[in-house]
Amino acid sequence: MLAQEVKKEEEFLTKLSPFLSKTYFSINLGGVFYPYSNANLANGYSSDKISKNPFSGRFLLGYKFTPNFSIQYGVLRPASWFEYDNVNDIGYKRSVWTNIWSLSLKKNFQLNKKLSAFAELGIANVARVGFLINDVNVYADAHYGSIITGAGLQYEINDKWKLSLNQVYIPESKTHNQPSIAQTSIGFEYHLKQLPKDSITIFAKNEYFFPKNTIQLSYGNSGIGFGANRFFSMELQTGNSSIGVPVFWVGDSKARHALSVTYQRTAFRSKKLFSLDWGVSITAFQTELRKENVFAFSIFPVLRFYVWRTKRFDMYTSYSVIGPTYLTKKDIDGVDLKIGPRITYQDAMGLGAFFGKNRKYNFELRIMHYSNGNIFTKNGGIAIPLQFTLGKTF
Repeated sequence: MLAQEVKKEEEFLTKLSPFLSKTYFSINLGGVFYPYSNANLANGYSSDKISKNPFSGRFLLGYKFTPNFSIQYGVLRPASWFEYDNVNDIGYKRSVWTNIWSLSLKKNFQLNKKLSAFAELGIANVARVGFLINDVNVYADAHYGSIITGAGLQYEINDKWKLSLNQVYIPESKTHNQPSIAQTSIGFEYHLKQLPKDSITIFAKNEYFFPKNTIQLSYGNSGIGFGANRFFSMELQTGNSSIGVPVFWVGDSKARHALSVTYQRTAFRSKKLFSLDWGVSITAFQTELRKENVFAFSIFPVLRFYVWRTKRFDMYTSYSVIGPTYLTKKDIDGVDLKIGPRITYQDAMGLGAFFGKNRKYNFELRIMHYSNGNIFTKNGGIAIPLQFTLGKTF
């Protein structure tokens, strides 16, 4: 009876849930264009040079109500911020940050078996961070809602992959002194698909370990430093240059101490290399600057990749982003750091292993970060130092 229950549980984990089986993610890269000019600056201020790097990305998570009708949520942002150089000919150089989160409906119209056209309509959260010069608000911050429209073409490679040519447009807002925003991009959609029944049975019978439940206790302090955080944010200084991999974030506020309790449960697994987990956590931390004590309550997804499996342990890397979080304080370490409101996101990266008889134990090194992804104009971010984690599976 126990063996049958284990088999059913393993088969369940190798099946996509009804929700996941209708989801997709989309990555699009291209140029973003907004006609900022000296007319946007306060009276008496101008720049003789404007730096425009149009390269940008739009990243979306979608859910299909029908094969040709879906809802999608995501972010559009440039690779680097727009800059006004040499303001008033006295060397000031200031940047304008513009970030757009959107929730939209998308409708596809089949042109033939492989090619379709689509239209998009939704709402956008526009957050712009302007700049001050000598306490003068030269270009004010702005935060407002707008409509977002889009259109494009998609070519279906197979039932999982689609190539896309996209055009997105957000109209000008004269009220908020914001020019129109347009992005032209190319990219792809990847649609999750249920495995065939015979593959599910095979995967459920394999010998590879995936934990059903894991509970973890983590601790870190600033004495260990933020080297890992800076390396994975490409901000680790070596002489006059920075090195690293730009896949994470640091933060204007830094935690002096951090203690976390985390529970994770596997929602889906592949045959050997990948699992999707869901987790909840409570983190208590104290800031370095003002020694403020804060609690963070989070729920989050985890992408786990198993990189080395041996008879004694299974090693993995994990990555978690956009975990909705409630902070018990706002304006942490003072308003000048722009940490923002209590509602934010948790991001985490880890390297760990399951070990011991039946892989009952877990060890992990983890870095974490809190910020709101520029949904609001205040987004300084909070860096949690490297945490040492011990866990138990069950």
